[in-house]
Amino acid sequence: MSQFDLLFQPLNINKLTIRNRIVSTAHAEVYATDGGMTTDRYVKYYEEKAKGGCGLCICGGSSVVSIDSPQSWWSSVNLSTDRIIPHFQNLADAVHKHGGRIMIQISHMGRRSRWDGENWPNLMSPSGIREPVHRATCKTIEVEEIQRIIGDFAKAAVRAKEGGLDGVELSAVHQHMIDQFWSPRVNKRTDEWGGSFENRMRFGLEVLKAVREAVGPDFVVGMRITGDEFHPDGLSHEDMCQIAAYYDATGMVDYFGVVGSGCDTHNTLANVIPNMSYPPEPFLHLAAGIKEVVNVPVIHAQNIKDPNQAQRILAAGYVDFVGMTRAHIADPHLIAKIKMNQVDQIRQCVGANYCIDRQYMGLDVLCIQNAATSREYLGLPHIIEKTTGPVRNVVVVGGGPGGMEAARVAAERGHRVTLLEKGTELGGQITIAAKAPQRDQMAGITRWLAMELDRLGVTVSFGVNADAATVRDLRPDVCILATGGQPFIEQVPEWGAAEGLVVSSWDILTGAVAPGKNVLVYDSICEFTGMSVADYLAAKGALVELVTGDTKPGVGIGGTTFPTYYRSLYEKSVIMTSDLALEKVYREGESLVAVLENEYTGQKEERVVDQVVVENGTRPDESLYYALKMESVNRGQIDNETLFAMQPQPVLTAPQEGMILWRLGDCVSQRNTHAAILDALRLCKDL
Repeated sequence: MSQFDLLFQPLNINKLTIRNRIVSTAHAEVYATDGGMTTDRYVKYYEEKAKGGCGLCICGGSSVVSIDSPQSWWSSVNLSTDRIIPHFQNLADAVHKHGGRIMIQISHMGRRSRWDGENWPNLMSPSGIREPVHRATCKTIEVEEIQRIIGDFAKAAVRAKEGGLDGVELSAVHQHMIDQFWSPRVNKRTDEWGGSFENRMRFGLEVLKAVREAVGPDFVVGMRITGDEFHPDGLSHEDMCQIAAYYDATGMVDYFGVVGSGCDTHNTLANVIPNMSYPPEPFLHLAAGIKEVVNVPVIHAQNIKDPNQAQRILAAGYVDFVGMTRAHIADPHLIAKIKMNQVDQIRQCVGANYCIDRQYMGLDVLCIQNAATSREYLGLPHIIEKTTGPVRNVVVVGGGPGGMEAARVAAERGHRVTLLEKGTELGGQITIAAKAPQRDQMAGITRWLAMELDRLGVTVSFGVNADAATVRDLRPDVCILATGGQPFIEQVPEWGAAEGLVVSSWDILTGAVAPGKNVLVYDSICEFTGMSVADYLAAKGALVELVTGDTKPGVGIGGTTFPTYYRSLYEKSVIMTSDLALEKVYREGESLVAVLENEYTGQKEERVVDQVVVENGTRPDESLYYALKMESVNRGQIDNETLFAMQPQPVLTAPQEGMILWRLGDCVSQRNTHAAILDALRLCKDL
């Protein structure tokens, strides 16, 4: 642990001692229920981080202080009512009993929301200018409303204090109300709230004064700001240094949290939560610049995933606290593992942004590779306990993420586990995905699982194309099939898959088929694979058109990820075409002709190319399942009531002799990596 000594040095914020330098910074969890209350799921999620050793958790990104700042889309925390106080007390008690600290970010989002839900309010901004990302119109805020909202901030801070939280963080980042007043891009006012620097600072200053007066000098009040809006007409890094120094000089701000980039456009939004296509800590220099002009601690969190990064950042003195937020979503016990010299056992974030992309779809935050995260309240464990029952012989067929997780959990339970993989390496579709540009870090999921299987003594056999006889010879008590699927390019016979007229995205990404020079990629799924194969082909020098019958290419990819694909594809001159379905492909001389039909008019178009790549998802590989199904004691069935309730399968407690058979992942139906890992965990945790 000595190599990470700086991580474990306590440091005060105001009079509050933080036990180490690692912070889980504010993010919108989409867990608050019952009108924005921090109920059981919310509490257990943060308790797990505190139990795992996190020094400070700042919860509730974009938590609202006023009833006219909508919170239902994010399911954010509602600080506009005293109802929240006892819920905060539960949250504070849960974190404090493990030695952690807990604060909350408070905000009025102004124009940055949607008006068409909950109370259907009129949104507001300093000058009535709409925000591009949310596409919601707004009114120009009136002076009376300004004064009311200042008071709402103060009342919200008091509720946090009365609830036992350790502090509040004012959100002046991501173009919320405070920094909407700061930015000349948004603030065109000519009264005392706009124009000059001091006038544009006035709203934030009055909020800070009101909050500080309401909570007193010893309660922590921080401020989260951007280091640069990255807009030509927005706030530059020099502007933000001036702003930070201005507020620091008041003596009322106890710390600054600094992130890079504004996020009021789709392109800048991708910067705020950098995915795996970005380099490590890409905006650290902005936080370091702010630190040079302020006298209070500075927190920075963006694409910091492992303790070596954190130690290096602290050693260089760039910032005082390192935010490892997605890292804690992937593994809330990472601090404890560092302390126990188990760094290799940390399940490291790979930057897939499954978590934050779900949030931007209005869905609860989940981790692509850790199904227990946020399901602690349902009993899904991060630490698997040994079984108190009989040790079973478990055979897993298929070494993709679902099969590997099933083998890991079964082995953690203490069972004898054999994993059979027909290929020469583990990973399944993750291995294929990692071959594409921008997606190489997906391999981190496989790497961690493979290391865990080795540590736990799982027998892994490669080159085994298991059939029913292979499984029977191993005499399993439990057989788990995770055999995946195959590209479904035969769905439409007129595509000509049988004649070799089209190839799959897998064929291209695995290198089984060489890229063509003039390629049409047809993507009916509109998630990662179609975009990835188009990016891969273009990187190899192909002229590429990406066609979909959907509303736009990549429509199923979340808000922090599709912009990085679009940047790459536009830079490589990939043509992106929507609303056209692939009807048929035929050969004409040395070329292929792809016939496309407009979704809305029925009008047909043709493309003359030398290669057609089809991404149409997968069909499950069911042959082994049906070969074994009737000889299993449960006929291969999974009881959904107990599965969904995270309870043990009834077949585990019923007296019987013979093999239990389950299947999971894409050999049932195509879903995604998280779904396969979730099913593996909730089935095998009770083995």
